[in-house]
Amino acid sequence: MKKHGMLNSHITKVLTDLGHTDMIVIADAGLPVPDGVLKIDLALTLGKPSFQETVEAIAADMMIEKITLAKEIDEANQPASAFMEAFFSSINMERVTHEELKEMTKQAKAVIRTGEATPYANCILHAGVIF
Repeated sequence: MKKHGMLNSHITKVLTDLGHTDMIVIADAGLPVPDGVLKIDLALTLGKPSFQETVEAIAADMMIEKITLAKEIDEANQPASAFMEAFFSSINMERVTHEELKEMTKQAKAVIRTGEATPYANCILHAGVIF
């Protein structure tokens, strides 16, 4: 049995297979998952696991070069926006419209669905390299 890091075997597989600039999405419970994109569903009940818990767990095991958020998060979900800004203070963060973010999910290697039930609690993590 694995001793440290990500225990979810599906997420571990996705993270291991990522190449530079590949994208994964961490999504709230309502974000649509495009046809053909792998969905890893972690949602247990509304709010569990949370967006923040999931982001923290993924970030501990992934080299992240850039993050994409929906512009709408800043006004509609200030706690999530503040968390992302503080947690990823040294990583380039871009904002696009929510519609643009949903369009970008079509290119993701996977969408990891949380139980989060707050608006715009979604992000795209762009893989970096470890060297």
